[in-house]
Amino acid sequence: MHTSRHTARSSRPRATRFARRLLAALVVASTTLALSACASSDAPQTGARTVSIVLDWTPNTNHSGLYVAQAEGYFAARGLDVTIVEPGEVSGLDLVAAGKADFAYSVSESLVPARAAGASVVSVAAVVQHNTSSLISLTSSGISRPRDLVGHSYGTYGSDLEKSLVRTLVACDGGDPDQVEMTPLGSDDFRIGLTQHQFDTAWVFDGWDTIRLRDVDHLDVTTIPFSAHTDCIPDWYTPLIATSQALIDRDPGLVRDVLAAISEGYQTAARDPQTAADDLLAAAPELDRDLVERSARYLATRYADDPARWGWQDAKTWDGFVGFLEKHDLVATGFDTDAAWTDDYLPR
Repeated sequence: MHTSRHTARSSRPRATRFARRLLAALVVASTTLALSACASSDAPQTGARTVSIVLDWTPNTNHSGLYVAQAEGYFAARGLDVTIVEPGEVSGLDLVAAGKADFAYSVSESLVPARAAGASVVSVAAVVQHNTSSLISLTSSGISRPRDLVGHSYGTYGSDLEKSLVRTLVACDGGDPDQVEMTPLGSDDFRIGLTQHQFDTAWVFDGWDTIRLRDVDHLDVTTIPFSAHTDCIPDWYTPLIATSQALIDRDPGLVRDVLAAISEGYQTAARDPQTAADDLLAAAPELDRDLVERSARYLATRYADDPARWGWQDAKTWDGFVGFLEKHDLVATGFDTDAAWTDDYLPR
């Protein structure tokens, strides 16, 4: 089994989690060379099918099922030689669209504008069934519900989607969104930003950022979960796994085998979070063990409501998210949502 860790990563701003237009032509040479090496010189001589999977960020517990599948032999059992690649200046979704990678972790807010710009990329699995985002603040700030943001500063990545979501949350709760100060984030260190009063609240992911701040750094924080306000804002898939329509058309069996192995990995992560943490830490030993183990336990019950149906996506969720984008002029009306995702290649 091929277990080497390839990377073409530089210090990438966290804002790349948000939607951006497809820039497939700008695939960086270093990442392309790394992927080419994975498919040639590093490939085993056993006839295994080589597959490249690009992460959306540095290794973390969103990727646990992938690392479990690698470490526990689920890929190898299906004749797959998988290389996991960290992203560089160009996202994995761009690499997939350009034919430089086979699969990529991404998010709905990147996949939709990519398809709108002409990229034939398709979501084939939801990594986490429901959005685990929250707005986080120090408890001392008194922010416990969306309208409490009035008169406070929000640390923004600069995304139009982000601003629309925050403004909608505040207005839906009876507040005036014009009275929320949008302060650009200087870095993604929320502990420094909050404790040094660079901003009062910011968008985080509970399965990693909130656990780090609350349970590892021991800050007294309060969160406003997005999942508690789906009467105002949509649920959506973040992250998801995408591939190209070209790969689906050319080798649907490969897509099924890759997803079957990853599905088995996430089912193991749901059943045995300690194994998931150990396998992730073996691949990325620089991570904090306490954070990884706490996060693995948190996500174990959230990868899927029913682990046997890990990865399955729902038309209502996709339609609701795209409808929100259309309403706020973040994508042109008439986007073909049905073509953006499929469950056809997941285990049944």
